[in-house]
Amino acid sequence: MKKLCGLLASTLLLALPAVNAQEDNADLYDIAGEFAFVRVQYDSYYDGGWYGGPWATDFPASDENFLRGVARLTNVRVMGQPIILRFDSEEIFDYPFLYALEMGRNGGISLSPQETENLREYLLRGGFLLIDDFWGQRQWDAFYTDFSRIFPDRQLVELQSDHEIFHTFYDIDGPQMIPGRGGRQGFGQAGMNTASNHAILDDDGRVMVLINWNSDMGDGWEHTYDRWYPTEYANSAYQLGINYLIYSLTH
Repeated sequence: MKKLCGLLASTLLLALPAVNAQEDNADLYDIAGEFAFVRVQYDSYYDGGWYGGPWATDFPASDENFLRGVARLTNVRVMGQPIILRFDSEEIFDYPFLYALEMGRNGGISLSPQETENLREYLLRGGFLLIDDFWGQRQWDAFYTDFSRIFPDRQLVELQSDHEIFHTFYDIDGPQMIPGRGGRQGFGQAGMNTASNHAILDDDGRVMVLINWNSDMGDGWEHTYDRWYPTEYANSAYQLGINYLIYSLTH
């Protein structure tokens, strides 16, 4: 029977006073770590494949840097290298946390019936999907055309700043607008300068899918060591990402 990894919060957490995203400690990795960062490879309507398409944006630097941050800032033992899987892979049931991004580009995500069914089952069994980095209404509409077929009977809800997901590890005042590397400091893309988080909940109110709209955590992780990228945005990216991760491991 398919299972998802379960972890206890009491064995995971060691709160630190602040993030400093531009420090590093490679000794914190564990080849048998309890957390592996799984990036989803998916097809878009206008392109796809292992070496093309929006799914690979920021890879592998953002994933590797995020793992470094998790190892340094929490007691979660991490594996040093990210994993790439598709939604129709049976292996996703071995991991409680999936990450995908840019799903609104190139015509939006194109899901097969098998991917839709497997992802629905994964989420209902306790899995968590974090969707990052897409901007504006046009990309939202392109993304949601296919994605809404996963749970046509469930509504998206907007998470407010008092939701526990913003307070699982760091106390954060709700969603944060994190600009991409190529954007202007303090400004987003597609005319959007305010971030929001939207979620699909299970019957018990647990967040199964979290959509980080009009914000780019991936660039915050990828450009951790880029002197031209403001540290404040990198720090926000780690704080949000760690909160989402801890929530996924403890719910």
